Parts: sequence; structure tokens; C-alpha cells
Amino acid sequence: MKFAIITHVIHGKESGSYFGYEPYVREMNLWIKNVSEVLIAAPLHPISKSPIQEFYQHQKVTFTPVANFDISNFKNLLRSLIVMPGITWKIYQIMKRADHIHLRCPGNIGLLGCFVQILFPSKSKTAKYAGNWDPKAKQPLTYRLQKWILSNAFLTKNMQVLVYGEWENSSENIKPFFTASYFESDKTEVKPRELKGTISFVFIGTLSNGKQPLFAIKLVEQLSQKGHNVQLTLYGDGSERAMLEHYISENGLDEIIFLKGNQNQETIKKAYIENHFVVLPSLSEGWPKVVAEGMFWACLPIASKVSCVPNMLGNGDRGLLLDLDLNADTEKIEALLNDAGLYQEMAENAMQWSRQFTMDAFENEINLLLQR
Repeated sequence: MKFAIITHVIHGKESGSYFGYEPYVREMNLWIKNVSEVLIAAPLHPISKSPIQEFYQHQKVTFTPVANFDISNFKNLLRSLIVMPGITWKIYQIMKRADHIHLRCPGNIGLLGCFVQILFPSKSKTAKYAGNWDPKAKQPLTYRLQKWILSNAFLTKNMQVLVYGEWENSSENIKPFFTASYFESDKTEVKPRELKGTISFVFIGTLSNGKQPLFAIKLVEQLSQKGHNVQLTLYGDGSERAMLEHYISENGLDEIIFLKGNQNQETIKKAYIENHFVVLPSLSEGWPKVVAEGMFWACLPIASKVSCVPNMLGNGDRGLLLDLDLNADTEKIEALLNDAGLYQEMAENAMQWSRQFTMDAFENEINLLLQR
């Protein structure tokens, strides 16, 4: 089977092999495990591999570089109109060669893929919509357009669309799905941490406005001001790092807030195992892997009510749901810190729930999809 991947994920090349964002590539390596050839259309940049990137594991990868574009302003829109015909043609050529077409959405390359796949109604297809599928969510026009095309039975045929969460009035080709990070063999015994000594929080993700790392810092800062022995470690990098460093310094938080930058998977795993809480006050998510990963290691999630997060957290039975109100959310956390038994119960529930979703189960579901 020739398996085509159409994605906006930025790739690099080193020693003849291609790499990209580690969670995405790790997942794609399961999709391509048993195919004869992989055809990729994606942006290719002259970048060096970082700890949060991984190589594709396949002997035959044919990579077609396409331009990365956006339509965030008039100047970029004009440039996009120039490059889009060439990108569309490349996507068409790859889809024509493929036995199975796989789209990664939402994204601008995925949007073009949504249009081009209409020309191949009889080919086997899947799409992974890794964003928020909630029909009530406020999203850019390009995101809503992708959702509309993918769920339109007249335009999109012979395709299974994988989305996070279960949503009312979905078309028949929309399939609730999940993402996994760990295998059955990773299920080593761990116990929820005791609420003694320093209560430790961890934030893992891009240091950007959308992930709201500053809100996480302010939560822990306020808990400290109320007399709690707390600390927060942030893993990740991004555009807001300098601002966060300034805030930490200006407010004298150097002894309780720590910025560790991007780290590899083993370091992150150790952080989940050692910390009490994983905090994600994000404004938008699909299936937040850091939440599921933290739960896998009994690190209790504190996360915003976006996408399928309320479902993941059992509407509060296996994690705290943020209102993104600093005072109200601080009081929620305080109440839990004062109830060690409830914390233990919630962390145990979180671990048992997350450990259903292993890479083994994920691979099995993928194989079923490709056999359709």
C-alpha cells in the first residue's frame, strides 16, 4: 500500500531521513508500520533536530516539499494566492499515486488536501482532526471550512474522520478517537503522591498565549501567597519565554517557578511521576496529550474546559476543571489540597482511565481503519 500523508507539520532532514514534531511522528510511525511506501507532502525547513522531534521509521519515504503559508494578513494572503496553485498540484499528484490518503487537520495544507481529496471519491481515506471538533467553538473560518468539508457526505466519500470527543448530530463518517503515548509494557506501578512537603505542579507545552503558561504561574504564585508550600516547573519553549522570565524575576518567584525549556520524552515522563499536578489552562485543545500522559502516571490534571477535556476528566471526578478565573480556580485547588483522601482517589481514577488508551490499542484501531 502506498500511503500518502498531507500535513502542515514542519519537517527537517538529517542523514537522508526526515523528522518532525515527536508526538506526531511517533503516531505516524504506527500508521505507516505495514505499508510499502510513504508519500509525504509537507513543509521542509533547513532545521536541526531537537529533543522534541523524531525520525520517521520507514525504509521508503518519498518527500514532496510544499511551501508553508498563512492568510493572517493581506500581505500573507497575496503570497498565499501565488503559492497555493503549486501546492495544490503537488498534493493532487501525490493523491493520484496513493492507495490510501491521510489528511492531518486543521491546518492550511490540510485545507487544500480537503479540497483535492474530493477528486478521489473511490480511494480509501482517513483524516485526523487534531483540533477542537466542538461545533459551538469559536474558530477561524479556515478551521470551520475544513470541518464542513470533512463532514459533508456529498463532497467527502470513503473517508473516516477521526475526532476527539463525541458530538451530537455528527455525520456517519465522524469517528470519536483518541491519542496514546505509552504501551502496555509501560504500565509500571505508581501510586498517587502524598500531599506532604512541597506540592509540585508541572506545565508542559509551548510557551505561548494559547497555552497560557502565565496563568499557571499566577495560580501557583497565589497559592504560595496564601501560605502553601508549592512550586511549578515549566517544560517547553516559545514566544512568551522572555516575558515569563521577566515576570518571575520581577515578582521574586525564582525559588518556586522554574523554566526548563524543551526536554526529551524520558525527562517529561519522570516529571509526571514526580509531580502532584499537571496544569494546562489552554484556550484551545483537541486531545491534550499532556493531560492524558499526566493521568497515566497519577499526576492529577488541572485543565481548562475546552474540547473533550471535561469528558477526559470525568466532569471533575478525575481532575480539576478550570474556569480561568484566578481567584475561583485558586480556591478550587486549595479545597483539594485540604482533602488528601479526595486527591488520592481522583489521581487513582485518572490513572485507571488513562491506561485504557495505550499505543497497542491505538495501533489496533489504526489497522482496523486501514483494512476498510
